[in-house]
Amino acid sequence: MTDQNPALLAAERRAHVLTALERDGAVRVAQLMDELGVAPVTLRRDLAQMEREGLLVRVHGGAVPAAEAPAHAGDGGSRHPLLATRTGSIALLVPSLNYYWPGVVRGAEAEARRIGMDVVLRGASYELQDERPVLDRLVHSDNVRGLVVAPNTDTPHAQDVVQWMAETGLPSVLVEREAVLLPDGAPVESVTTDHALGAVLAARHLAALGHRRVALIISRNSPTSRKITAGWEAACAELGLTPSDHFESVLPPRTSPDFSAVVDATLDSALVNSVTAIVVHSDPEAMAFVDLALNRGISVPGDLSVIAYDDEVAELFTPALTAVSPPRASVGQAAVDLIARRLDDPGRPVHRVVLSPRLNVRGSTAPPRGA
Repeated sequence: MTDQNPALLAAERRAHVLTALERDGAVRVAQLMDELGVAPVTLRRDLAQMEREGLLVRVHGGAVPAAEAPAHAGDGGSRHPLLATRTGSIALLVPSLNYYWPGVVRGAEAEARRIGMDVVLRGASYELQDERPVLDRLVHSDNVRGLVVAPNTDTPHAQDVVQWMAETGLPSVLVEREAVLLPDGAPVESVTTDHALGAVLAARHLAALGHRRVALIISRNSPTSRKITAGWEAACAELGLTPSDHFESVLPPRTSPDFSAVVDATLDSALVNSVTAIVVHSDPEAMAFVDLALNRGISVPGDLSVIAYDDEVAELFTPALTAVSPPRASVGQAAVDLIARRLDDPGRPVHRVVLSPRLNVRGSTAPPRGA
């Protein structure tokens, strides 16, 4: 649906909404779409602006007069009838439908079902520079009430995407990403894993086994890998490891023709530096290192301990890989929960949820020989 002369009709839309609020005590976006013939994104922007002016309070599916704002938890008040009905969908856009993200999606879908809503899922390539066209199609889908998005934050359009999401007037939550809104730098609602802590857990486990020469291998320059690297470097400092005691390396994509050669060269560097343990992000790359080590007669974990980061399929490998396990399903669940709570109470403070990963110790780590 495309609006005609939205600027010309803005005053008329506002008057219509205020009249309907006075007459009916509530307005619904679906009803206003039919009555005014405008797109839902336009109505949500109108309602958001009117809420900022103190004329109304947005609730799930529409708005109520400011005097009838829903009571906050613990206030002892009752909720407006609009809040009792869970309808519509939550749009979910993730950068991949392989590894990591399916777990997030499953958690989001389970929570949406629990509260009576649906998930509209789209996958966007990591190479996509601007997610706005995909998001725009999602926003204009029937009954989309909120956005859960993992945008590509390493593109020139990253901030534009975040600003665009805010301008839709829909509740939005970033997953495994953090961002602010310009110009005032207000934080965007988000759910993230403390990946820096995940790296710390891995480093402390290796140190407890007696490893003092260690390495971190990351698979791509991404928001997650940067957090892992930051946590790793902090842990090395905490454990008193000198720069000569550890090294870090970045691998090319697994689809790159030189992937195997780079893995081979990285393993050579580890051996030259007397490294006895490595942490590898993510599972497939860790498996590649173990395969290569075994092919070269290097025992895992006897000669080389290996920790995978992601724990998507690490347990299925032989030997079963010790792995840092982010709470993927809980990330998706928490994101949908934030959307639902924002729909129920648009005035609540911005929430930034940080979840902790855990370390699952299996058969690929052991004390170094001679320890």
